[in-house]
Amino acid sequence: MVSRRFDYIVVGGGSAGCVVASRLVAEHGARVLLVEAGPRRASRILAMPAGYMKFLARETYLTMHRVIPQPQLGGRAPIVPQAKVLGGGSAVNAMVYIRGQAADYDRWDEALGGAGWSYRDLLPYFIRQEGNDHLGGPYHGVGGPLKVSHLGQHSAMSRAFVQAMQARGIPYTADFNGARQDGVGFMQHTIDWAARRRCSAVDAFLGPVLSNPKLTLETEATVTRIHLEKGRATGVELQGRGGRTTAFADAEVILAAGTYMTPKLLMLSGIGPSDELSRHGIQVEADLPGVGRNLQDHHEVPVVATTSGAFGYFGQDRGLAMLSNGLQYVMFKSGAVTTTGVEACAFIDPDGNERPTIQLYCVPTVYLDRDVSGVEPTHGVTLNPCLLRPKARGAVRLASADPAAMPLVDPQFFGDPDDLRLTIAGLRYAREVLATSPVREMVHAEIFPGPETASDEDLAAHCRKTVKTNYHPVGTCRMGRANDPHAVVTSDLAVRGVQGLRVVDASIMPTIPSGNTNAPVLAIADKAVDIIIGSSRMNDEPMAASPKHIPSLFH
Repeated sequence: MVSRRFDYIVVGGGSAGCVVASRLVAEHGARVLLVEAGPRRASRILAMPAGYMKFLARETYLTMHRVIPQPQLGGRAPIVPQAKVLGGGSAVNAMVYIRGQAADYDRWDEALGGAGWSYRDLLPYFIRQEGNDHLGGPYHGVGGPLKVSHLGQHSAMSRAFVQAMQARGIPYTADFNGARQDGVGFMQHTIDWAARRRCSAVDAFLGPVLSNPKLTLETEATVTRIHLEKGRATGVELQGRGGRTTAFADAEVILAAGTYMTPKLLMLSGIGPSDELSRHGIQVEADLPGVGRNLQDHHEVPVVATTSGAFGYFGQDRGLAMLSNGLQYVMFKSGAVTTTGVEACAFIDPDGNERPTIQLYCVPTVYLDRDVSGVEPTHGVTLNPCLLRPKARGAVRLASADPAAMPLVDPQFFGDPDDLRLTIAGLRYAREVLATSPVREMVHAEIFPGPETASDEDLAAHCRKTVKTNYHPVGTCRMGRANDPHAVVTSDLAVRGVQGLRVVDASIMPTIPSGNTNAPVLAIADKAVDIIIGSSRMNDEPMAASPKHIPSLFH
């Protein structure tokens, strides 16, 4: 067994891990070991905006987690994937850049007693990271490494959707990360406008330090246990291509393995609910009942219609069309390859409240999860109401004490009746959009669930049959005050009852943000470095905007 020493060990090379490792090495000269279970390099196809769609149904760069059968879904167990490649979700996702609502973060901060996690506290991190191609202050950064832009093109159906929503009285919103989130518009993406290619966390943050001798990167390696000595995390045990290894951290072990794998690793190391650990014969090092609890995820249900023409992207990824599109992309950086296919959305509340509860996606093709059958791909449109703040809470548990065993995921989709009620309201709203001009003139017929599915009972059955993840799991190691028995980490991201151990990924979120989660994870990780180092940089350096002058979104 080989033994090595570092200042910091970062477990997980996803969005959070890339940010933390990069800054610790580049700005603080720390010796960092970054461990990633997936491969170092992904297919070059994934760098193309449309390329990720080739891998949605494959397990090449994804881990398919075990979901326990859901009683509220009639025993169905929806597919729940997680990225497994350097860069994590930022390397395989649809690249949507949305931060959420200010009220999301302000409620975190309120629950934490004003510990520096409000929207005003996090906004400077969003701004500092961002290199937006055309939006600037006070909400956006223009010189940051994370390139953000609009897509290279928008389909006819996406444009019609935006127009139909305006016809229904929903205001056009040019910037979902600006003064207000509600409205309809075109989403921004983490795409480098000049190159028309993905800007992952590796591209933006880790790439510049990959050749730095202070960074040791181990890919295709799995951390099996955190090494604890007298209540302190001193290192990790990992299994890689070279066999079993122990690495030691003189400063801290930092967990960035994600909402599913971070609680698994904590529990394997004896940190978690004592009853759960005892059931698997694991010695309890720190009894933390909240580890693995509080799981939240955005989930969506489709309404699908065929169209009277080719207004979207059906068939553009095969045959002569694929070759033509590829050639256009290579030569001119334009055409269908420059879009993710998820171009427009609306933030609404079917109940008529000001604060949006639904993110309504327009997907200009027939798009269904792979475990849903009975609908053939064709020219069409899919409207997906995605619940922004589900009330149900799920959990992640151990399947066994074997580090190679996947954790058991219990997402609890529709575990709260109000989640189902709001989703049904979102489906009815989506149908009204299909019947609104100019979308109405483009739609041939609703095919799924079909016009005969009209009652709340029938729509509820459709929801249970088709609900799918929006790939945004959070919350399983949530932040909380010292007197909160279910808090796993404190406001400084330190694991309670264990020294030298922090969590910096989406699992620390007390509640899920109202939007796609990659941008918040990047900002959290950036703030985490300042917490870890005790840096005063945020106070010493001028920012692109002064937080005290920024109005909040949806208080």
